[in-house]
Formats: sequence, C-alpha cells, structure tokens
Amino acid sequence: MAGYLWLRGHKVWSYKYEKSGAPLVLLHGGLSHSEKIIPFLLPAIEGRFSVYAFDRTGHGHTANQPGSIHFDFQRDELIAYLEDIVQQPAHLIGVSDGGNIALMVAIARPDLVLSIITIGANTQPEQVQISFEENPTPSQEDRAEHLAISPDAPEEFDKKIAKAFEVWKSEPRIAADQLARIACPTLIMAGDDDVLSTAHSNEIFESIENGRLAIIPGASHSVIKEKTNLVQHVIVDFYENLNYPITRDPVRRRFVEIELG
Repeated sequence: MAGYLWLRGHKVWSYKYEKSGAPLVLLHGGLSHSEKIIPFLLPAIEGRFSVYAFDRTGHGHTANQPGSIHFDFQRDELIAYLEDIVQQPAHLIGVSDGGNIALMVAIARPDLVLSIITIGANTQPEQVQISFEENPTPSQEDRAEHLAISPDAPEEFDKKIAKAFEVWKSEPRIAADQLARIACPTLIMAGDDDVLSTAHSNEIFESIENGRLAIIPGASHSVIKEKTNLVQHVIVDFYENLNYPITRDPVRRRFVEIELG
C-alpha cells in the first residue's frame, strides 16, 4: 500500500506492507526515494516484519520544504514518522544518508529504535572520498523521473541538488562519543570500494559496543544493486539472532564476554 499521509501538517508519500511482526522502516539515500531501495531490500525482510518506508521531504513523491535537506530536519521527520505513523519502536535499515539518519535517531531517541542496519553510511563529511565542490549535471532520465513523480516544480530539481551538495560539505557531524550511546544491535555494512573507506566504516563499528561490521567484497556505494543476494543474506543473518554476539575466539568482545560471564 502506497500513498500520501499527513505528517504534522505536511503530505508525505508512505509505503506499508501488511505483514505480521515488529515494525521495520526502510530509509532511502540522499537525492533518492523509497522505490530505489525497496526491490533490493524487501525480499530479505518481508514476512518477518511489518515494513514501512517513506519519501523524506524534498525527495521522491514528497514536496520540499525550507531546510528539508539538512540532517537535523530529516532526523526530526523520522522521529515524527515513528511516533505518529508507526506508533511504536521499530527496526531501521538506512541506505547512505538514510543510515546516517538512523544513527542520529538512535542517539536522540533510543526508545524508538529496536535495531539498526546502515548501508554505506558516514558520520563525518570528511569520510566521503568524493568532491562536493561541483554539482553534477543530472541526466535526462533523472530529470524525467523528477518531473513524473515530484510535486515540486521542475526547476526545483537543480536547487535541491545544489542544496544537498552544500549540506554534504559540512554534515552530518556524529561524534564517536555519541555513537557510543547507541545500545541497540547495529550492523554497519558497506562495499569495499564505497565512498567511505573500510577504515572509516570500521571506526563507526568500533564506536558502537553492540555493533557488527560487514564489508561486502567487490562492491561500491551501490552495493545493494551490485551484490543484492549477498546483502540480503547478511541482513537475514543479522535478524536471525539480535542477541549480543558471543564468538568462539573473542577479541573485540572479550571484556564484555567476561563481564557477562
């Protein structure tokens, strides 16, 4: 089921897949929308969860508002969606910017988050190994898609791209001590040729005590499209057991294992 709903005075395009189980919210990347990720992720989670997704303000089918591209705005929008639409704590899977936002909500409102999977997320703008100094020229296909699905005027497309590139130069800013406050099970996933290095993905993982790390070989920032089956397998494995990992030969978790023992 897909369509508009009112979220605190603004029409937001939302999806819900009627299944049993705890709620799970899919979060698309920046300058993207939900339909870009649903086909690649839904097979790993449908039947196990009640799945939601929504096009964030200024993305996809949802009209823009002032300030909507900033991460604080998108964090607060997700909190509102969880409170008003989902109406209970949920699992979160976020791709790229969606992963950043999932981490921010877990820090700000841990009571709303059951677990997190990030795919190609970053916590500092310096981690991203591409330049935001020059805006890309959108393809005719991208322009046609914006014209077909966005309620915004066609000329708004270039403005949103310019604003996103401006924001990405300085946002997000998620410190290691903030990540350390995340207590829910968290999986940090990225391609081994992602826009952030494997070392930076590892830094995020190392900052979260209840974290897991999955670096997908032979994949870029488009890992969900390049290695779809492997990504889905890792997601299924994560949800099979959300308990704190007890490994056979612990290194990172050896002190926690001693405390638990």
